[in-house]
Amino acid sequence: MTPPPSSRGRGSGGPARPRARKLGAVRRSQLVTTYGVGAMIAVENESFIVSGIDSWNIDDAPIINEGRLANAFPGIDFFRLPPAPDPEYGIDGVRVRRFPEFYSCPDCNALQSYKEFNCLPGRARCPDCDEDLVPSRFVLACDDGHIDDFPYWKWVHRGNALQSGFCGGKLTLKTEGSAASLRSVVVSCSCGVQSVSMEGAFRVKALKELGIRCEGRRPWLGGAKPQPCARHPRTMQRGSSSAWHPVMRSALSIPPWGEGIHQLLVQEKLLDAPESVIRWHFEQRPALLKRNKATVEEVVIIAREIAAQKAASAGAEAGSDDLYAGLREQEYKRLRNGNPERHSAERQDFICERPEGDIAPVRELGVVEIMLVKRLREVRALQGFTRGVAPLESEPDHRLAALHQSDINWLPAIEVKGEGVFLRLDEDRLQAWETKPEVIKQVEQMRLNHLALLRERTPADSKAKASGSPVSPRFVLLHTLAHVLINEWSLDGGYPASALRERLYANESMAGILLYTATSDSAGSLGGIVAQGDPKSLSETLRSALARASWCSNDPLCMESGASGADSVNLAACHACVLLPETSCELNNSFLDRTLLIGAPSGEVPGYFQASGV
Repeated sequence: MTPPPSSRGRGSGGPARPRARKLGAVRRSQLVTTYGVGAMIAVENESFIVSGIDSWNIDDAPIINEGRLANAFPGIDFFRLPPAPDPEYGIDGVRVRRFPEFYSCPDCNALQSYKEFNCLPGRARCPDCDEDLVPSRFVLACDDGHIDDFPYWKWVHRGNALQSGFCGGKLTLKTEGSAASLRSVVVSCSCGVQSVSMEGAFRVKALKELGIRCEGRRPWLGGAKPQPCARHPRTMQRGSSSAWHPVMRSALSIPPWGEGIHQLLVQEKLLDAPESVIRWHFEQRPALLKRNKATVEEVVIIAREIAAQKAASAGAEAGSDDLYAGLREQEYKRLRNGNPERHSAERQDFICERPEGDIAPVRELGVVEIMLVKRLREVRALQGFTRGVAPLESEPDHRLAALHQSDINWLPAIEVKGEGVFLRLDEDRLQAWETKPEVIKQVEQMRLNHLALLRERTPADSKAKASGSPVSPRFVLLHTLAHVLINEWSLDGGYPASALRERLYANESMAGILLYTATSDSAGSLGGIVAQGDPKSLSETLRSALARASWCSNDPLCMESGASGADSVNLAACHACVLLPETSCELNNSFLDRTLLIGAPSGEVPGYFQASGV
């Protein structure tokens, strides 16, 4: 990562490009999941914010093609892997900007912007004390992603000189005593105003009373004008996890998109070429078609289908839920139909087959279909980010902060490969269970809490409308089942729970879950998860997982909870029984209730698996 480059470019005829300062290095995947655009990153005693993707040097950034996912974002044609370091110049293509701008000196206690310290180039040290400067611990941010420096001057003056402008004094910040509380952090001004501690700075009401409002600043976008914002800002710790929440979309590579003729079009860089160009290209290369067992007409037909799907999504709202839901329906059908191995790993990203042997042991439990996904590829793209409260399922995208300000037809993404097991529940048994009044009543409060949160997070003057809640008995059952199986497989299969992921297929026409490992580290595709899909082994695992879910060390409080979780959208679910690492759950550990699996101890709420005698 480097600061924004100077205006001097690298060219054969121009002056040599100056060697920029390299600040640090992070993995490519982290630039999508952890330190993406708009996220703050600490480098030694300095702090920076990752700049927009329109400032990145993408000359050597590989293109990632995933047509199905790109179609869910009108205007997006492809994805890019974040750029790697440039060995020639000692820098990489990702730019950062200094943020927050306020720093303090631990010796003289001076509190001012970094520029006012007049530090030597590349050294964040106080020129008077020769001590390392400390970036501000506190920032101001709103739920729409805007972020700014904490207004120390307004905080310490408390309205004393607001009517006549700034007092011209010098601010200082020091810690009094040995306590770590905010009361010990004191801000002073040389104008003589009374010193004020930082106690109460995290209360939104306190900021509102001082007239401190969101200025709509977007420092990660160089030169971007502030946006009008009606949100009330809140104080955050610079390193807080709530300061940046990535919003990601993902898709599996399934036929015909990930193999055969589609893969051939990708390799020949003809995915978006006119039909006449495609026809001419392959007529001139008959050996290529023969090697791929295809004809020119077959290639043209696939190219037409791809173009038609892109045209169908062009008029839809970018990243809309309808388009994204369509991806899951396509995957669900393909997972059920299977896809035997026909090509090499380079030309076939998806292999899905039925297990050998009788599945009667799991059918007795209400699972009617098992598919072993022996090879899969997943593309995860960063759509935007939020700050403050994490986004909820079905929340409108009006809160998403932009990743760029210029016209760009790509998004940053990563691709991972792994394996998994797909399970489908018995539709008839499921429908009979989910229509019972006791089951509906059990989930109704969770759904109402979710709807209330959606309305609360949608501004009254916003054009976006809070969508309906996906919460239903089927949805919560499948989600909770995925969690208990991941916990069980982390014990039986040797995988850490953080290396396993869930993918839910839950609506009126779908009732399945895909549990898989798709990670770029050593816990990738080792065969251990596919082995868990053996019917006999799966039956034992499922019974063990349900038995483990029937008791929690926090019972009876956990089981009898009327609402739990950060947003009160869980029931019987806590860290001792159901919750997973954040990397494993695609719903931020929300919408969980193990009562739906095994039933309530009082017998008032029947569990889906109770009929199996588990």
